Amino acid sequence: MASRMMRASLKTQDGGMTLRVQLILLQALIVAIVTLIAGVTAGVIQAHTVRDAYEDRMLAVAQSIASMPAITRAFDDADPSATIQPLAEAIRKASDLTYVVVANHEGIRYSHPNPERIGEHVSTDPSIPLSGEIFMGTETGTLGPSWRVKVPIFHGPDVVGTVSVGILESQGDGEFVGNLFWIIGAMLAAVILGVFGSAWVTAVIRRRIHRLEPHEITALVRNQETTMHGLSEGVITVDARGEITLVNDAAARLLGADGAALLGAAAAEVLGDELMAVLRDGEDAGRPVIVGDKVLVARSTGAGIDAEAVEATLLLRDHTELHDVVRRVEAADAIIAFRKRDGLPKGMSAETLSRVVSALADAPDASASEIGAVLSISRVSARRYLEHLASTGQAIRTLDYTTKGRPGSRYRLNDPVGATTGPVAVNPR
Repeated sequence: MASRMMRASLKTQDGGMTLRVQLILLQALIVAIVTLIAGVTAGVIQAHTVRDAYEDRMLAVAQSIASMPAITRAFDDADPSATIQPLAEAIRKASDLTYVVVANHEGIRYSHPNPERIGEHVSTDPSIPLSGEIFMGTETGTLGPSWRVKVPIFHGPDVVGTVSVGILESQGDGEFVGNLFWIIGAMLAAVILGVFGSAWVTAVIRRRIHRLEPHEITALVRNQETTMHGLSEGVITVDARGEITLVNDAAARLLGADGAALLGAAAAEVLGDELMAVLRDGEDAGRPVIVGDKVLVARSTGAGIDAEAVEATLLLRDHTELHDVVRRVEAADAIIAFRKRDGLPKGMSAETLSRVVSALADAPDASASEIGAVLSISRVSARRYLEHLASTGQAIRTLDYTTKGRPGSRYRLNDPVGATTGPVAVNPR
């Protein structure tokens, strides 16, 4: 519920299109542009293809007519059109052409789809075919703009006439437009499929990013960066190839290296044998490792599963100060144990106690002030040692009522002869 509320809040703050809409629109735009370019290219190619196909057919028909013996012989007849016109019209209809015009070297027609035009001069320039060359192009004749082919008719080495074959430009354009509808239909189908494909790709991408919006991803990345680099614990991630892919500031500080230099480096070269052992073996509880002058506790998720390398994370915690504290505590415990073994309380030494015993043996019934004056120590220190002797039974404490105010204490050894002739008994127990 809290996550939904946060996400709704972030969406409200962003106020723009969602990632899903942006991805669909961008991909649909790309598909539309690519489809349009492909469609225009296909249309241009189709236009050239249609024209080339017509020109090839017209050239084949014109050359076949120009090479027909019946056509060349008819040029010597009194009425050449009587023979040429029926042949030309039959070929024109069989080839689905607009016209087939045969003319002599002077440009006088011997055939035409409109018989009334027979005997007239051709409406376009016949100089190119009369020169022995082939003409292919677009010209405007008696029937309108047309694609045409003109070839010469040879009788021996001489050009005796021309054959002009063509179709109306509107007929060729009409065929192209008919094909264009199929191209446009294919383009629209491609765009529709592209939009649905974009929606599917968008859904897959959003599932992989847990349906987060760009500003939410940015916030998560920033939070992760802040958290990672703000941790006091070192974090190092190593991929399956053994290269470091992530290292935070704490890890770089503990290893005494530059974090930028560690990224992409081989883990075996910068971590050392002990840390690599922790990384490979995996250590949930933590293993102490000495790195330089630091005592680190290293934990790892392990870098292998079923003998196959996987990504692993190494966690480092600095225990140098704690280690020093433990060593100091252990040293203090050793001192205390030593003192307890000698029967002396904390803060008292056997040497000073021996001097107090000797002084007390020389001056029985002495007070703490008198013993302190003899040994050049404070009254308080002398009294501590005297009280210790009294509490352990090595001295006898009596009250002195001759002092003014509160009675004072005087001490004498319990066995003054042994105290003066033998060693001090500091551990009667």
